[in-house]
Amino acid sequence: MKRMPIKRKSRGRSKGQKGRSGYVQCSMCGEMVPRDKAKKSTRRISLVDPTLARELRQKGAYLPGRVDTKYYCVSCAVHIGIVKVRSKETRKSRGRR
Repeated sequence: MKRMPIKRKSRGRSKGQKGRSGYVQCSMCGEMVPRDKAKKSTRRISLVDPTLARELRQKGAYLPGRVDTKYYCVSCAVHIGIVKVRSKETRKSRGRR
């Protein structure tokens, strides 16, 4: 019996031995992607203009910010540049590049 080659050690997921995981919607194309496979992008968004925010910070004011979390499918993450296409050797490593 011939086995198929494994492209990535994690098979593109981060679930381990958890079974099924929930789905999230890609922020770019709308595809439903497993939460552990989707690429997560988190940004802090300021509600105040940057020049005004700088002046208020100098006066000692606290400026609350909103945290914007977006999920992307793998193809959209590659298209935007969040994830890079990796060589055959580096695909199997899960550590920081």
